[in-house]
Amino acid sequence: MTAFPLPDIASQTTITPIALDWVGMQGIAVPIRLAGERTSALADAGVSLDAASARGIHMSRLYLALGQLENHELTPVLLREVLQAFLASHAGLSNRASLRLGFDALLRRPALVSPLSGWKRYPCELHASLEGDVLKVELRLQVAYSSTCPCSAALARQLIQARFDSDFGGRALDHTEVRTWLGSSDGIVATPHSQRSTADLHVQLAPDLADLPLESLIDSTEACLGTALQTAVKRADEQAFALANGQNLMFCEDAARRLHQALAARDELVGFRLTVIHAESLHAHDAVASSSWRRAQP
Repeated sequence: MTAFPLPDIASQTTITPIALDWVGMQGIAVPIRLAGERTSALADAGVSLDAASARGIHMSRLYLALGQLENHELTPVLLREVLQAFLASHAGLSNRASLRLGFDALLRRPALVSPLSGWKRYPCELHASLEGDVLKVELRLQVAYSSTCPCSAALARQLIQARFDSDFGGRALDHTEVRTWLGSSDGIVATPHSQRSTADLHVQLAPDLADLPLESLIDSTEACLGTALQTAVKRADEQAFALANGQNLMFCEDAARRLHQALAARDELVGFRLTVIHAESLHAHDAVASSSWRRAQP
């Protein structure tokens, strides 16, 4: 069978000479490595098309360069290498390269009291870009937690006080009777409402980091909020969770300020934007607070 040269359609068509900010591919299935474990991700890979008269880029070269992600831990160093490969394969065409990775970080989390543990999913996005020698890496992650409304807690306590006055007002108190009353539905007539809440963090990492501080960021976020959602639990853990919520009342503004303070203290961050969403159990709408910060330049 006679072999014929494959047609190069790109070189045979006319174009309008305009440079383009970004050309590439979206939604590429790729494996990545986090904490030594292989997980799946979706990648958007592309480069600028600065050569205005060029017909297009070499998408297969971008696709093949993504293969580096499979065998090495995901770090800023690896991201730089992948982006450098993007640009090296498009010399004379492109000056900027970018990569977005969407994935779930799956971490094992211990119960509050019992020896149980379970897996918890944290949706993440990693955005990396390279222009010249300047690498920019941004990480977006979502951390879910529980929040109990301070206002509803105060209103519930007031109703309990009113019921106590009604049941025990004007007579001598008996310890056993009061204790029994406190453990009954007659005594605790109202409870505060709490809601599943989400912290959406978008942080810019310092360009010289050797590692990706993903798990550390999640740990510090859950620690400063104090009421991280649980996985496998026993009743003792559920009781400890109720205690943590009762001792850790917060409006969305409180959560945003706690997170702002915790993130601004991290040396590996040069800036961030954060949004906390309290999915109200009282209202049909959400309570939301946002904050941002950027490290002052020396």
